[in-house]
Amino acid sequence: MSKVSSFAHSAFPGEITTVRSASRKPWPALLAGLLWLVAGLSAGYWVLQAVGRSPVTPVPASVSPPPVVDATLLARALGALPAATPMAEATPAAASRYALQGVVAVGTARGAALIGVDGQPARPFSLGAEVTTGLVLQAVTAQQVRLGAAIDGPTAVTLEMPSQPQPGG
Repeated sequence: MSKVSSFAHSAFPGEITTVRSASRKPWPALLAGLLWLVAGLSAGYWVLQAVGRSPVTPVPASVSPPPVVDATLLARALGALPAATPMAEATPAAASRYALQGVVAVGTARGAALIGVDGQPARPFSLGAEVTTGLVLQAVTAQQVRLGAAIDGPTAVTLEMPSQPQPGG
């Protein structure tokens, strides 16, 4: 009498069982897994959309004043010729607002100046830069600077370098 193995799953001795391999057709399982992944991601997206939104708060519009237009500068920009009235030299009160503390003159086309305005610390200004509203640095020489409404316009203020104290005296 022959002994049959207790691990055999066959009802008849000697029968070979064939087990269908799962690796032969993996596509249905992969497709199902992919569909579940897409469904989970979609549900997560919509939950985050519903939970993550804060209520819309209207922002009040800021009211800004209308821009101030200088008629003479606008006329000059549009090509109008300046009026033939020459500007007089600025009053000493206007010149006393500015304190020239240093200059760097490089030829006639380049330069910079250290200018204090209304008692404030001196700041550097390059040629053509706006020193105060309506005044730009027109020209820089070794001993003076000129300020005016435009770089090529008439001079409104001329500032002289302060005299250096003589050593030993």
